[in-house]
Amino acid sequence: MSEQKTNPMIKTVLEFGPILAFFVAYLWLKDDIFTIGGRDYDGFIVVTAGFIPVFLLAMGALWALTGHLSKMQVVTAVLIVVFGGMSVWFNDPRFFKMKPTIIYLLFGGVLGFGLMRGTSYMQSLMDGVMPLTDEGWMILTKRICYFFLGLALLNEIVWRSMSEEIWVYFKTFGLTAAIFLFFMTQGALFRDYSTDQGEGQE
Repeated sequence: MSEQKTNPMIKTVLEFGPILAFFVAYLWLKDDIFTIGGRDYDGFIVVTAGFIPVFLLAMGALWALTGHLSKMQVVTAVLIVVFGGMSVWFNDPRFFKMKPTIIYLLFGGVLGFGLMRGTSYMQSLMDGVMPLTDEGWMILTKRICYFFLGLALLNEIVWRSMSEEIWVYFKTFGLTAAIFLFFMTQGALFRDYSTDQGEGQE
């Protein structure tokens, strides 16, 4: 199914709304204990349980509106269900906190595998989004690979050594800001290796 045009604001709300909802709900319920079926659950677990269907509904609405979900969105949804579900089932928040690590390791590993084969998987996914030369795509893919692996390591450091609340702030705002800043710093590469400018020089 080809991607359909939709309101950018609606798309942004569907993509980031569940994450912000998780953040707000966590701040509201973090100190509460809920007894369900004779078992005590803290606010983090309850919020995680609510986040899973909210995220899936948002992705379903996004697919219905655009006719398209990226491979990254699909994989992320699967990992949220798996690791979020494990956190709820075992009443253990560590599984959900590990989810960003697994996501970034997975995507970093896939990009690294492609680079070892002399292929940029980023190019095949986003060629129509950013007009770069083949060399530019290889450089960008290498940088993103290292960046994702760095984020995986950083997430492990934060959730293992800092408080739960700090991790929630980091997950909600820190990772998003890091990705934004990363692409902001790639301006020279986009300029030098743009297909609109011809072959660039590294």
